Amino acid sequence: MTAQDTRLPTGTDLRAEIDRLRKEKNAIILAHYYQKPDIQDLADFVGDSLQLSQMAADTDADVIAFCGVKFMADTAKILSPEKIVVLPDMDAGCSLEDSCPPEKFKAFREKHPDHIALTYINCSTEVKALSDVIVTSSSAETILQQIPKDQKIIFGPDRHLGGYLSRKFDREMLLWPGVCIVHEAFSETELLKLKQQHPNAPIAAHPECPPTIVDHADYVGSTSGILQFAETFQGDTLIVATEPHIIHQMEKALPQKNFIGAPGADGNCSCNICPYMALNTMEKLYACLRDLEPRIEIEEGLRLKAKQSLDRMLEMASGTIGKGDLGKI
Repeated sequence: MTAQDTRLPTGTDLRAEIDRLRKEKNAIILAHYYQKPDIQDLADFVGDSLQLSQMAADTDADVIAFCGVKFMADTAKILSPEKIVVLPDMDAGCSLEDSCPPEKFKAFREKHPDHIALTYINCSTEVKALSDVIVTSSSAETILQQIPKDQKIIFGPDRHLGGYLSRKFDREMLLWPGVCIVHEAFSETELLKLKQQHPNAPIAAHPECPPTIVDHADYVGSTSGILQFAETFQGDTLIVATEPHIIHQMEKALPQKNFIGAPGADGNCSCNICPYMALNTMEKLYACLRDLEPRIEIEEGLRLKAKQSLDRMLEMASGTIGKGDLGKI
């Protein structure tokens, strides 16, 4: 192979080559809301992690190229074991997943045998297999309300989402001490300064944010829920406290409105861009479609155990997935 053969295409040629490979491999491209705009714009579906996996499972595609992070691609493989699932960069991880090693979570569960484990979908396949019910930020409320008040609960790995639910519903839960490094980076001081500049602008926040941010929010919900709130709020300016690449979808759908990313400690949004999501690029997407690597593989016994906790979520809250039902505070 010549040096010319090994060079990656660029610009419009790169986009054309991705389209060619998509058709040739019978592939579907999924992009999470936190991906860069160029990837969002070429994807077949843009959405929340579980919502994307469900959409892909309902297609006749042979290949799923998941532009997100690894736990999302793993979830796609759990739901579509017969499909090839590729991730542009296998190092695209998640601070929440990293915070909850399976062996430590297993030991924690064994210390509290009278607790059930509600586990946020931002976790490894192994942790899903150790859990009773998986929840998303849009389904967590519905599921929690179906669990008897006297049932003890472990909630992990996101202590901020768990704490928000605990406060809202007055439910004591054992919280795993994980956080999302993106949502942890928002600054209350800088947010209040921004609010002074835009006193009539509501604040929409993801429940992965710490209480110092959530307590100032007019709306708390999943990425899908925040997008829906953007369509319905009164006024022309919205402050958005989640990963700022979601604003791309807002600006496309609602060009007449103004969307401002909530600032980090340095007064801007740069520290709130997910470094893991940013590892996926157009060039890596092209390469993974060309080579069908790196590929997600999950041992079948583990996949089935993990699927049980996902299935329980779908049974308990099938009508809420992607609906952002955490709602108003």
